[in-house]
Amino acid sequence: MLNVNQLRDLIVKPVLLDLVAFSEDALELLLFTCAVESVGGTFLKKSKGSALGIFCMRPNTYNHLWQTYIFKKSDILTKLISNFNINQMPPEDRMIYDLRFATAMARIFYMTINETIPNNNDIDAMWDYYTKYYNKDTASSEKEIALIKYNLFIRN
Repeated sequence: MLNVNQLRDLIVKPVLLDLVAFSEDALELLLFTCAVESVGGTFLKKSKGSALGIFCMRPNTYNHLWQTYIFKKSDILTKLISNFNINQMPPEDRMIYDLRFATAMARIFYMTINETIPNNNDIDAMWDYYTKYYNKDTASSEKEIALIKYNLFIRN
């Protein structure tokens, strides 16, 4: 498990600032997503399936995000080019070894959602938002386990 304070302060917050997409709510939603998806960065690739990086984004989601959103948003593309040292769409496996890039992709994914990110103090609303948009395959019975993962990660 990654140290949550270092992830928050050295990776997630600077990435959100680079994307001009910072809010405390977005920051906490990304930490929540990381906690639930990869047990706080314990896994960089899911053993079952194809999900990659600490946010466990699937390659088809990554490719879809580039084709339907990033390439159509010149401001986002410019921020990626200038802050993440890219000049074309990187291979999806970059999300495994580049924490900043994986964080940017997760945040950009959430930027495609028209619904407001829930308040960072409302864990139930974060769970609902996460399961509605990020991981629709998550069974509601997994909520208790997800909240335990999140709380353990946040207290790490």
